[in-house]
Amino acid sequence: MDGQDDVRELLVRAARRAYRRGIQTGDGGNVSARVGPDSRSMIVTRSGTSLADCDADDFLETDLSGNVLSGRGAPTREAFLHARIYETRPDVNAIVHCHAPYSIAVARSHERIPQPTWHSRMKQPNGFPVIDVHHAAVPPQDWPRVGSVIAAGPSAPMAFVLRDHGLVALGRDPIAAEHLAELVEETAMIAFLLGGSE
Repeated sequence: MDGQDDVRELLVRAARRAYRRGIQTGDGGNVSARVGPDSRSMIVTRSGTSLADCDADDFLETDLSGNVLSGRGAPTREAFLHARIYETRPDVNAIVHCHAPYSIAVARSHERIPQPTWHSRMKQPNGFPVIDVHHAAVPPQDWPRVGSVIAAGPSAPMAFVLRDHGLVALGRDPIAAEHLAELVEETAMIAFLLGGSE
Protein backbone atom coordinates (compact mmCIF):
# COMPACT_ATOMS: atom_id res chain seq x y z
CA MET A 1 0.00 0.00 0.00
CA ASP A 2 1.21 3.53 -0.63
CA GLY A 3 -0.13 7.09 -0.56
CA GLN A 4 -0.31 7.99 3.11
CA ASP A 5 -3.47 10.06 2.80
CA ASP A 6 -5.30 7.15 1.19
CA VAL A 7 -3.98 4.71 3.79
CA ARG A 8 -5.03 6.97 6.66
CA GLU A 9 -8.51 7.35 5.17
CA LEU A 10 -8.91 3.56 4.97
CA LEU A 11 -7.62 3.17 8.53
CA VAL A 12 -10.13 5.73 9.81
CA ARG A 13 -12.97 3.97 7.96
CA ALA A 14 -11.94 0.56 9.31
CA ALA A 15 -11.52 1.85 12.87
CA ARG A 16 -14.88 3.58 12.97
CA ARG A 17 -16.64 0.57 11.48
CA ALA A 18 -15.09 -1.72 14.11
CA TYR A 19 -16.50 0.54 16.81
CA ARG A 20 -19.95 0.76 15.18
CA ARG A 21 -20.07 -3.02 14.83
CA GLY A 22 -19.40 -3.42 18.56
CA ILE A 23 -16.11 -5.27 18.30
CA GLN A 24 -14.28 -2.50 20.17
CA THR A 25 -15.36 0.05 22.77
CA GLY A 26 -13.73 2.97 24.56
CA ASP A 27 -10.16 3.81 23.66
CA GLY A 28 -8.87 0.26 23.23
CA GLY A 29 -7.92 -1.57 20.06
CA ASN A 30 -5.59 -0.48 17.30
CA VAL A 31 -5.21 -0.61 13.54
CA SER A 32 -2.30 -0.26 11.14
CA ALA A 33 -1.21 -0.52 7.52
CA ARG A 34 2.08 -0.82 5.68
CA VAL A 35 3.35 2.23 3.80
CA GLY A 36 6.39 3.26 1.84
CA PRO A 37 8.00 1.99 -1.33
CA ASP A 38 9.74 -0.88 0.45
CA SER A 39 6.98 -1.44 3.05
CA ARG A 40 9.48 -0.94 5.86
CA SER A 41 7.24 1.51 7.67
CA MET A 42 3.65 1.51 8.89
CA ILE A 43 0.89 3.89 9.82
CA VAL A 44 -0.42 2.87 13.25
CA THR A 45 -2.87 4.16 15.84
CA ARG A 46 -1.53 6.63 18.38
CA SER A 47 -1.74 5.50 22.01
CA GLY A 48 -5.05 6.39 23.67
CA THR A 49 -6.97 6.71 20.41
CA SER A 50 -10.63 5.73 20.34
CA LEU A 51 -11.61 3.85 17.21
CA ALA A 52 -15.01 5.53 17.49
CA ASP A 53 -13.98 9.04 16.58
CA CYS A 54 -10.41 8.87 15.34
CA ASP A 55 -9.24 10.93 12.41
CA ALA A 56 -6.12 11.02 10.24
CA ASP A 57 -4.16 12.91 12.92
CA ASP A 58 -4.61 9.99 15.35
CA PHE A 59 -2.12 7.89 13.39
CA LEU A 60 1.68 7.92 13.38
CA GLU A 61 4.19 6.62 10.88
CA THR A 62 6.81 4.36 12.45
CA ASP A 63 9.49 2.10 11.09
CA LEU A 64 9.33 -1.60 11.93
CA SER A 65 11.67 -1.04 14.86
CA GLY A 66 9.14 1.29 16.51
CA ASN A 67 10.85 4.60 15.77
CA VAL A 68 8.35 7.40 15.07
CA LEU A 69 8.95 8.88 11.62
CA SER A 70 6.07 11.36 11.58
CA GLY A 71 3.12 12.38 13.71
CA ARG A 72 2.78 13.43 17.34
CA GLY A 73 2.54 11.33 20.47
CA ALA A 74 3.45 7.71 21.07
CA PRO A 75 2.28 4.71 19.04
CA THR A 76 -0.06 2.12 20.52
CA ARG A 77 1.61 -0.30 22.90
CA GLU A 78 0.80 -3.02 20.34
CA ALA A 79 3.06 -1.41 17.70
CA PHE A 80 5.61 -4.15 18.38
CA LEU A 81 3.04 -6.83 17.49
CA HIS A 82 2.02 -5.04 14.29
CA ALA A 83 5.65 -4.61 13.18
CA ARG A 84 6.59 -8.23 13.82
CA ILE A 85 3.54 -9.44 11.87
CA TYR A 86 4.58 -7.31 8.89
CA GLU A 87 8.10 -8.70 9.05
CA THR A 88 6.81 -12.28 9.29
CA ARG A 89 3.98 -12.08 6.77
CA PRO A 90 4.78 -10.35 3.46
CA ASP A 91 1.21 -11.10 2.33
CA VAL A 92 -0.24 -8.84 5.06
CA ASN A 93 -0.70 -5.12 4.45
CA ALA A 94 -3.08 -4.19 7.29
CA ILE A 95 -3.97 -5.30 10.82
CA VAL A 96 -7.02 -4.75 13.01
CA HIS A 97 -6.73 -5.64 16.69
CA CYS A 98 -9.81 -5.32 18.90
CA HIS A 99 -11.16 -6.62 22.18
CA ALA A 100 -14.18 -8.38 20.69
CA PRO A 101 -16.25 -9.87 23.55
CA TYR A 102 -17.44 -13.16 22.02
CA SER A 103 -14.00 -13.96 20.64
CA ILE A 104 -12.45 -13.39 24.05
CA ALA A 105 -15.15 -15.44 25.81
CA VAL A 106 -14.91 -18.44 23.48
CA ALA A 107 -11.10 -18.37 23.39
CA ARG A 108 -11.02 -18.85 27.16
CA SER A 109 -11.82 -22.57 26.76
CA HIS A 110 -10.62 -23.43 23.24
CA GLU A 111 -7.34 -23.79 21.39
CA ARG A 112 -9.06 -22.59 18.20
CA ILE A 113 -12.26 -20.64 17.73
CA PRO A 114 -14.85 -23.26 16.72
CA GLN A 115 -16.19 -22.76 13.20
CA PRO A 116 -19.77 -24.10 13.25
CA THR A 117 -20.84 -22.39 10.02
CA TRP A 118 -20.18 -23.25 6.41
CA HIS A 119 -19.61 -19.54 5.79
CA SER A 120 -16.72 -19.27 8.23
CA ARG A 121 -15.07 -22.50 7.09
CA MET A 122 -15.41 -21.48 3.44
CA LYS A 123 -14.02 -17.96 3.98
CA GLN A 124 -11.21 -18.97 6.37
CA PRO A 125 -10.38 -22.67 6.00
CA ASN A 126 -7.23 -22.28 8.12
CA GLY A 127 -9.36 -21.21 11.08
CA PHE A 128 -8.57 -18.96 14.01
CA PRO A 129 -6.01 -20.25 16.52
CA VAL A 130 -5.92 -19.08 20.13
CA ILE A 131 -2.53 -18.05 21.49
CA ASP A 132 -1.60 -17.66 25.16
CA VAL A 133 0.26 -14.45 25.91
CA HIS A 134 -0.01 -13.48 29.56
CA HIS A 135 0.38 -9.74 29.11
CA ALA A 136 -1.79 -6.76 28.16
CA ALA A 137 0.39 -6.32 25.06
CA VAL A 138 2.57 -8.88 23.27
CA PRO A 139 6.13 -8.42 24.63
CA PRO A 140 9.27 -9.36 22.69
CA GLN A 141 9.85 -12.49 24.77
CA ASP A 142 6.44 -13.86 23.76
CA TRP A 143 6.73 -13.05 20.06
CA PRO A 144 8.21 -16.49 19.15
CA ARG A 145 5.01 -18.14 20.38
CA VAL A 146 2.88 -15.87 18.19
CA GLY A 147 5.26 -15.92 15.25
CA SER A 148 5.39 -19.71 15.10
CA VAL A 149 1.59 -19.91 14.87
CA ILE A 150 1.15 -17.28 12.18
CA ALA A 151 4.29 -17.90 10.08
CA ALA A 152 3.82 -17.48 6.33
CA GLY A 153 2.78 -20.51 4.33
CA PRO A 154 -0.26 -22.16 2.78
CA SER A 155 -1.78 -23.01 6.17
CA ALA A 156 -1.06 -19.64 7.80
CA PRO A 157 -4.13 -18.19 9.54
CA MET A 158 -5.36 -14.72 8.59
CA ALA A 159 -6.67 -14.12 12.11
CA PHE A 160 -5.96 -15.32 15.62
CA VAL A 161 -7.12 -14.60 19.16
CA LEU A 162 -4.87 -13.70 22.07
CA ARG A 163 -6.43 -15.48 25.05
CA ASP A 164 -8.05 -13.10 27.57
CA HIS A 165 -7.07 -10.18 25.33
CA GLY A 166 -8.58 -9.88 21.88
CA LEU A 167 -8.58 -10.81 18.23
CA VAL A 168 -6.06 -9.87 15.57
CA ALA A 169 -7.20 -9.86 11.93
CA LEU A 170 -4.86 -9.51 8.97
CA GLY A 171 -5.69 -8.34 5.47
CA ARG A 172 -4.61 -6.92 2.13
CA ASP A 173 -5.92 -3.50 3.29
CA PRO A 174 -7.58 -2.05 6.40
CA ILE A 175 -11.13 -2.68 5.17
CA ALA A 176 -10.42 -6.35 4.43
CA ALA A 177 -8.80 -6.78 7.84
CA GLU A 178 -11.78 -5.16 9.59
CA HIS A 179 -14.26 -7.33 7.69
CA LEU A 180 -12.30 -10.40 8.77
CA ALA A 181 -12.39 -9.19 12.38
CA GLU A 182 -16.18 -9.07 12.08
CA LEU A 183 -16.21 -12.61 10.69
CA VAL A 184 -14.12 -13.90 13.60
CA GLU A 185 -16.49 -12.24 16.07
CA GLU A 186 -19.59 -13.52 14.25
CA THR A 187 -18.11 -17.03 14.26
CA ALA A 188 -17.32 -16.82 17.97
CA MET A 189 -20.80 -15.47 18.72
CA ILE A 190 -22.47 -18.38 16.93
CA ALA A 191 -20.19 -20.86 18.71
CA PHE A 192 -21.05 -19.22 22.03
CA LEU A 193 -24.78 -19.39 21.32
CA LEU A 194 -24.40 -23.07 20.43
CA GLY A 195 -22.70 -23.71 23.75
CA GLY A 196 -19.15 -23.57 22.39
CA SER A 197 -19.60 -26.65 20.22
CA GLU A 198 -18.14 -27.12 16.74
